[in-house]
Amino acid sequence: MRGFTFVWLGQFVSLLGTGMTAFTMTIWAWQTTGEATALALVGFFTFAPTVLMSPIAGALVDRWNRKLVMMLSDLASGLSTVIILILMASGRLEIWHLYVTGAFSGAFQAFQFPAYSAAVTMMLPKEQYARANGMISLAGSASRIFAPVAAGILIGIVGTSGILAFDIITFIVAIGTLLPIHIPQPPSTELRQGEKPSLLRDSVYGFRYIYERPSLLGLLLVFFAINLVLSMVFPLLAPMILSRTGNDTLILGSVQSALGVGGVLGGVLMSVWGGPKRKIHGVILGMVAMSLLGTLTLGLGRSPVMWTFSAFAIMCFMPIVNGSSQAIWQAKVAPEIQGRVFATRRLIAQITSPVSMILAGPLADWVFGPAMMPGGALVPVFGWLVGTGPGTGISLIFVFAGIFGAIIGISAYAFVAIRNLEDILPDYDTPQASI
Repeated sequence: MRGFTFVWLGQFVSLLGTGMTAFTMTIWAWQTTGEATALALVGFFTFAPTVLMSPIAGALVDRWNRKLVMMLSDLASGLSTVIILILMASGRLEIWHLYVTGAFSGAFQAFQFPAYSAAVTMMLPKEQYARANGMISLAGSASRIFAPVAAGILIGIVGTSGILAFDIITFIVAIGTLLPIHIPQPPSTELRQGEKPSLLRDSVYGFRYIYERPSLLGLLLVFFAINLVLSMVFPLLAPMILSRTGNDTLILGSVQSALGVGGVLGGVLMSVWGGPKRKIHGVILGMVAMSLLGTLTLGLGRSPVMWTFSAFAIMCFMPIVNGSSQAIWQAKVAPEIQGRVFATRRLIAQITSPVSMILAGPLADWVFGPAMMPGGALVPVFGWLVGTGPGTGISLIFVFAGIFGAIIGISAYAFVAIRNLEDILPDYDTPQASI
């Protein structure tokens, strides 16, 4: 646990720098374009390569040294920031540069998730998985608290270029904390004697493994559906807040910090508690709570207080959902194949997120936005619910997303294969009865 904590601290510092850069570049992109579509496209071009590269990344993670893979992933993200810094310092930065650097960084991030997840499995005993995953969620959430505040303070002192330079330093710190830590490599048991390694076969291995286990496939399809509707929240959050407040960046920073506070408390809770005994309850009930108490109320809210509460609620339940799911997968899948299986798992569960992101901007700018302006087509039906004017179209999108998200979560309980997953599938280290 000591070694994991050291690595975790390095990753937390890196996330803090990344969060500061993301906040700063979000403001820059909005001031440059004034369109939700531009912000959504930044998210799309960053996240889509991560998802699409996952099967190949997982196959390679199971072959390569996992610590080295994590270091290379951090290095690639650092290089993207270096490029943005150079372009901004020379006055040549344009919005499409964020698409390209985001895609480059996102492709390498495909390696980070399976490598980090598999490293946790090898470094810690099974009873610590949920707590470790809670700590990982905690790091991401804490960065959401401090990054907007720190960026808001420092941008007036060191400027955007200074924040980018700080981000580069944090990547160096993350790599430095990995160097002295030993991360055990699992024994390779998948290759039969005399069989040559095949990247293609290893890339599709995860699909075959999950398809043969309907309970795991069913759980993934729940995430597949929930990500389709809830992934619109994050790329549209900043445009909604800025539109409804007259570009008040202080309110935006407060709401984004509330995301972090909620995530921190949820991560602390998960780290100390470890989640419910039956982890599937943490997954499904957490999804319902995120949808109703978070996304739905975010759309209904008309004040900073309500938006802050909703943002807090979304992130408070997210560590419980993700930590419980991660604990299930780490307990059911043997360490030596987790790279391939976890990468495929990410592809199936999150392939809808890029679709949601690329739809979010046009829906906000060209469909719901105009329809909720005074005299718009949807005002007579929904004006009483979310109001009218700038940003209310995005609010209505959040209302629909929250309702559909809750329906998806509740519906998952109707399937025995999902509801009783932990009983149906044995843990990977459960002794098999001999015949």
